[in-house]
Amino acid sequence: MTGPVNAKEGLFGAERAKAFIDAVVAIAMTLLILPLMESVAEASAKGENAGAWVTGHTDQLFAFVLSFAIIAMFWINHHRVFTLVERVSTALLWITMGWLLSIVWLPVVTAMVGQMPSTDRVLISMYIGSMILTTVLGLATILYLRAHPSMHDISRDRVLRWIAVDLAMIALFAVSLLVAVLVPVVSYFALFLMLFTRPVQVMFARAIGAGRAKPEDAATDD
Repeated sequence: MTGPVNAKEGLFGAERAKAFIDAVVAIAMTLLILPLMESVAEASAKGENAGAWVTGHTDQLFAFVLSFAIIAMFWINHHRVFTLVERVSTALLWITMGWLLSIVWLPVVTAMVGQMPSTDRVLISMYIGSMILTTVLGLATILYLRAHPSMHDISRDRVLRWIAVDLAMIALFAVSLLVAVLVPVVSYFALFLMLFTRPVQVMFARAIGAGRAKPEDAATDD
């Protein structure tokens, strides 16, 4: 953003914002691997073989793969929105900073998930709750763009479909959290409820009057 694209409206070109978002997300995804790298060094110092390392760190491996997939899903959905954003405002940038903060937090809570009891209700709430926050901020981004059509080239129908996607994800994350807290033995496996995002999205789309869902509208679509 070298300067306002529209000084009267206080809008700026979106290219630097997009590059910054991609860089922060890439760093966050890379940080997920650090606890595993440390454990490899510890295993090597103890003379453990690869099989012993894998067996002893299944929780960390599961947490790494799950969080990597979750962040990838968040980024893909956000990328599909920002691809059509041509200008940004200070307000939109602050919403985006909040979204990035929730993304950067995930490697921290993922490290906790990989090393602390899977039945810890507080940790479960922190982990899945952070995903709800990320989705809520993604929804806030779309709602802001809907209210400021001069900033993007997104059709009304597509905006409504994306709103339906986020509403479906928020609902399923909330149900996953409820199940994981009430039935601790299920733990983070409750997040596999996210596989039902597409049918729940269709329900929300019908409720808000959105057009038929299309494959390009969500990372969770087939």
